[in-house]
Amino acid sequence: LPLKRIIHKIPVAYSGLGSTHQHWLSAARAICTTDTFPKLLSRSFALPSAPDATYSLVGMTKGAGMIHPNMATLLGILCTDAPIAPSALQALLSAAIDKSFNSISIDGDTSTNDTVALLANGAAGGPLIASASSPGYVEMQQTLTAFAVDLAKLVVRDGEGATKFVTIRVTNAASYADAKKVASTIARSPLVKTALYGKDANWGRILCATGYAEGVDSVVPAETSVSFVPTDGSAELKLLVRGEPEKVDEARAAEILEAEDLEILVRLSERGGEEAIYWTCDFSHEYVTINGDYRT
Repeated sequence: LPLKRIIHKIPVAYSGLGSTHQHWLSAARAICTTDTFPKLLSRSFALPSAPDATYSLVGMTKGAGMIHPNMATLLGILCTDAPIAPSALQALLSAAIDKSFNSISIDGDTSTNDTVALLANGAAGGPLIASASSPGYVEMQQTLTAFAVDLAKLVVRDGEGATKFVTIRVTNAASYADAKKVASTIARSPLVKTALYGKDANWGRILCATGYAEGVDSVVPAETSVSFVPTDGSAELKLLVRGEPEKVDEARAAEILEAEDLEILVRLSERGGEEAIYWTCDFSHEYVTINGDYRT
């Protein structure tokens, strides 16, 4: 690293410190690489343990390629003024990351350069959240997880060359781990992703990825169903029902696949069970161009 240049700029960075939206936005822009837009969110929330206090949660992240758990070349910084002890902070973050930043995939590639940090200064006051048994812990977990999910989704929406934002929902699994493994396998399948880019309702590729998910015991072939769920609230398009292919309305399929947002619903059995959600995007010609033109 060019240490002299870095050291020389530390006073400049220090003099530019501030707490306004513009300061946060400048920082979010500064960490962008192949990102096409800065990713910054904020929201206010309340906790039942401190009914008179209003807390804030702010987060920024970067990443558009080499994204797959465990987070890959992704940076995320989340800050809150809620009073949370360090041990509880780590537990809250780990649980939130499992359902958010560790449930996204752009290209299936990972690296060692990943960090998501959560900082809490307690400036807004109120009773300290010291452990999972503390008042307000459950509500803090719900707020943090929902916020992390929204922030992680921005990474997927900015996937290199992506034209589609895809939610993969796997249900009726014997365990959450099984459901997540299947969803992850579908999310990183190049054949699924290229079919989505080509606007092809290719349930066979989705079923194939479901079948080769490693270490999964929840798949019941004769009970497995695959559907496309439109984001406009209209009825799902059933592609495979209880292991048997449906006669697909190609015009309806084309209409659904024309939209930017799409949900793939996979039911692993007819029995109730656990559910996992993953977010991914398609593979386009532009993704190949971006990474083919890249030089070290």
